[in-house]
Amino acid sequence: MSCSLSNSNQLPFFSKRASTNLPFPNFTTSSLQLHSDKPCRRRLRALLSIQEIPPNALRRKNDPLWRGGFSLGVDLGLSRSGIALSKGFTVRPLTVLELRGQKLELRLLEIAENEEVDEFIIGLPKSWDGKETPQSNKVRSVAGRFAVLAAQRGWRVYLQDEHGTSTEATNRMIDMGLNKSTRQKKVDAYAAVMVLERYFSMFGEGAELVLPKQLDLQEKLQRGPPMDIDFYPE
Repeated sequence: MSCSLSNSNQLPFFSKRASTNLPFPNFTTSSLQLHSDKPCRRRLRALLSIQEIPPNALRRKNDPLWRGGFSLGVDLGLSRSGIALSKGFTVRPLTVLELRGQKLELRLLEIAENEEVDEFIIGLPKSWDGKETPQSNKVRSVAGRFAVLAAQRGWRVYLQDEHGTSTEATNRMIDMGLNKSTRQKKVDAYAAVMVLERYFSMFGEGAELVLPKQLDLQEKLQRGPPMDIDFYPE
């Protein structure tokens, strides 16, 4: 018997919630179905292990001496997307992009290249009770498309619950003494800051890996991007 992906033409990716308590990932119900070839099942499970493709926050928790791996936080919006950057555990607002679709995706890749980023933490909208919303589906669609582009470079994409981050961002800016006009311009970027801070405060646990279904891209994610000699000198 053979191993195959259901609806493989329609589904370019699937996602996995990061957890150190599960030996193998749980697939989302609409993402992946495996037929009964056990060797193939073992192969896919090995590729999907969160221990093999851990988020940077979890890497730092497990190895305090681990270096490198900058993170880009993204607060996706219908017309504006806030961007924040973490180098180490320091998080700062970077910019607000008034772009959509392919132009947004290409700009994110350009920023990542310039800032030596190897993972993207994208905020996932949820309601107060933890349930997903119609906007969640839109974010998942964008994140899935983008994860394929990122994986081609060895970069990972994660989804992080962003419920309440806009309110947290506004309160943060008020505490900083920023006026209303400035807050309106920067709220999306500060919301991305809140997403990254939540991700790091949880050491990446609960983040959801968006994984392309193509095995060659999964293998690229396992290898990761080329080592930076500034972090790993010979």
